[in-house]
Amino acid sequence: MNVYLIRHGIASDRAEYSSDAERPLTELGRKKTKKVAKRLFNLNIRFDLILTSPLVRAVQTAEILQNTGLCKKREIFESLSPDGDINLWVNWYALNQDHHSVALVGHQPDLGNWAEILTWGKVGEKLIVKKAGVIGVKIFENGTPIGNGELFLLSSPKWLI
Repeated sequence: MNVYLIRHGIASDRAEYSSDAERPLTELGRKKTKKVAKRLFNLNIRFDLILTSPLVRAVQTAEILQNTGLCKKREIFESLSPDGDINLWVNWYALNQDHHSVALVGHQPDLGNWAEILTWGKVGEKLIVKKAGVIGVKIFENGTPIGNGELFLLSSPKWLI
């Protein structure tokens, strides 16, 4: 399975909202995210499913990816919230190995940490996903995805647009 860890686009300032969960994408965030989505589409990348954090900015990012034609199906996945538990995704993975390509839309540092866990089995806090950036990890089919991945893509949005 190819797993694409995609960080939400540029969001409104925290000071403007009483709850971090309510912060939407800015106009610039929407534009950049749309450009990244179109580039992924032009690279013939498609997802069987988009799993997204329930926070507004992540849902909006996932909607842009879906509306660009990268995927038809999108679901909220609570574990992609900030400080979410990767083990819940590992359990999901065990039941959903029929998917070939899945996008996980979430937040930093979690996405970078998840990519490190999938690739090296531990967090080194070295991988950083820029806003609207993408990390691709190929998970091989023999057992646990933890430490069983191969990093194949690490791109900030400026390299995609």
